[in-house]
This record gives sequence, structure tokens and C-alpha cells, in this order.
Amino acid sequence: MRITQGCFSFLPDLTDEQIKRQVQYCLDKGFAVNIEFTDDPHPRNTYWEMWGLPMFDLRDAAGVMKELGDCRRVYGDRYIRLSGFDSSHGWESVRISFIVNRPAAGRRLPARPTGNRLAATSATRRELTRADRPEGERYQS
Repeated sequence: MRITQGCFSFLPDLTDEQIKRQVQYCLDKGFAVNIEFTDDPHPRNTYWEMWGLPMFDLRDAAGVMKELGDCRRVYGDRYIRLSGFDSSHGWESVRISFIVNRPAAGRRLPARPTGNRLAATSATRRELTRADRPEGERYQS
């Protein structure tokens, strides 16, 4: 099973040239581009870690691609996504988001609801073994 989140998720992974074209599209539209990463791409996990600050004033995709390359060097074993934020009046939200890096095998630290809208995390031996399963098999009992 393949994680299908964001734009282009049902297509084969984008090449760096295709990613660069999408980034340039975002910049041409005036979107702020940011890079995020996680080791748990579960659909309810909407808060991924940010790689630096959103890039508000860039006009050339090369700057974003450099930051993406740096993020891949450090967190190449995790999911990485790019998002384009439109701050124009009436939108003020993410307009495009897509995964640009997928790990060969993911890691997962399961979260359990505590009843007060918080989640506790811990890992048992069985769950750590489950984290070594290939993508798509990690969420099965």
C-alpha cells in the first residue's frame, strides 16, 4: 500500500525536474513554499516537522530545491513534503501540498488517545517490530 496524501499522490514519484516546475508554479502564483518531514505519515498526523521557515520572498525555484536537497541529506529516511501557502485575502491557506521523498521502510511511534484530546506515545516490543514492516503493513494489527 502506498501513502496517498496531497496532490499527485496516485502518480509515480515526481522527478527533481518535475518538483522544480511545481515549485516555480507556486512561486509564480506568489505562494510561500515550505518543506516538512515526518516518520509517521498517518492522515491524522497533520503536524509535520518544518525544515526551516517558510520561504516567503523567493522568486526562483533553485532556492527551494537547495533546501530540499539539504533536508533529504539529513532526513532522507523520512517522508518529506512541499506545501505552497497562499496568503492572499480570501484564501490564506495551503493551496498545494505533495510528497517529494518516501523512505524505503518507515518508522512509527504509535500515539494513543488519552481522552482529553491529547495523545500519549510509547512503544512496546511488538510495536517496534511492527515499525520495521514495509509501508502499508505497519497499520495492520
